[in-house]
Order: sequence, then structure tokens, then C-alpha cells
Amino acid sequence: MSIDQHVEQPGGLAWFKSSYSGTNGGDCVEVATGADTVCVRDSKAVGGPVLRVGQAEWTAFVALAAL
Repeated sequence: MSIDQHVEQPGGLAWFKSSYSGTNGGDCVEVATGADTVCVRDSKAVGGPVLRVGQAEWTAFVALAAL
């Protein structure tokens, strides 16, 4: 996976979508990092809700998801 695909949004967040997402739509999430948080949103609803979690919690989630 790479994080080469990104979109700069108002508010200074750069949103990254996994290279696994492809270009044909599908179910994807985008991630942006803030000062103390990681923000996650649905790539098809960029104006919709954003989940914000602490960086330590995100790191733990990613470590478990990679198993």
C-alpha cells in the first residue's frame, strides 16, 4: 500500500487514500493526520462525517489490522 494519492482540503488537512482503493469507486476511506489526531472519512462522502481518533489509538488499530 502507498499513500501517494492525496487531496488538500480547507482546514489544512491533506487526505490520503490507499493505493489499494483503485480508481473505479468502491468502498474506500481516506485518512488525514492533525496535530494530535488522525481523521478518517468515507472517500465517497468527503463532506460527510469525520471520525477523529488519537494517534496512539490509530497506531494500535493499524498494528492489529495488519495481523
